[in-house]
Amino acid sequence: MARGRSDERSERGERGGDDLIDKLVGINRVAKVVKGGRRFGFSALVVVGDGKGRVGYGTGKAREVPEAVRKATEQAKRSMIRVPLMQGRTLHHDIKGHFGAGRILLRSAPPGTGVIAGGPMRAVLEALGVQDVVAKSLGTSNPHNMIKATFEALGEVSSPKAIAAKRGKKVGELTRRREGPADAAAAGA
Repeated sequence: MARGRSDERSERGERGGDDLIDKLVGINRVAKVVKGGRRFGFSALVVVGDGKGRVGYGTGKAREVPEAVRKATEQAKRSMIRVPLMQGRTLHHDIKGHFGAGRILLRSAPPGTGVIAGGPMRAVLEALGVQDVVAKSLGTSNPHNMIKATFEALGEVSSPKAIAAKRGKKVGELTRRREGPADAAAAGA
């Protein structure tokens, strides 16, 4: 049975983007000074995610807003990264990220906390599919640097399974509580 081209695309995961969440973070008007005056264009910043642990961001510039958004969305789809999530709802551990003057702190949170984050970080975390997290921007409020700092932090998130594989151990060996001097004394008494 011969397959059509659309069947091949959906099998490889290259669907039209129906399952992706895209969030427009910001639009700026930019000007280019030319001989006759100024030429105005638009710059768009977009975050795209699948809500299941994959997220990307992109920027696009064009003379019209819809074209700038389209370019940014295409770039965001190409730059998606995978982030391991604990129970599909929060991060495995606390993490700091920085890019330029943008410094951010991401902390895992118990169930029911929600996404406590502001501005561009909220867009990234919601597109990623995180349901419980506390985030704080410590540096700039520039959306480009905040998003790049967030992605720098998310790139360092690792799951216990990955750490165990890297160390050649089992996950249980990593999460088992170690005995300190007080515990050893209490066990011996």
